[in-house]
Amino acid sequence: METVIVQETDEDVLYILSFALKEEGFRVYPIQHCDDHFLNMIESTRPHVVMLDYKLKGEEALGVLQQIKAKYRHLPVIASSCNSNIHAVYDQAGFDDYIPKPFDLDLLYDTLRKHSYM
Repeated sequence: METVIVQETDEDVLYILSFALKEEGFRVYPIQHCDDHFLNMIESTRPHVVMLDYKLKGEEALGVLQQIKAKYRHLPVIASSCNSNIHAVYDQAGFDDYIPKPFDLDLLYDTLRKHSYM
């Protein structure tokens, strides 16, 4: 079973994402905000993939991404965003992939699985 940490600031979207991923067979650890305990959560849950909400300019997501990659270099981190430029900035920022919002569930599942088996 693939394990994923899903960080999403919108509570309703987080609930729906968590439900959809659990129904598809993922073990999901949902969080709304990245706080000081985020890296501890990675350590304790050992996820296959982390999905971060990339909002507006993405400063919070970029900061968390840097912290994750500094400690867990090979852990895939995927940006999720409704920003129209996410396809142009995700790789440059250091994300392993991106998922545009609104979510296409098949694309979401395929992208997470693609990085779960790396």
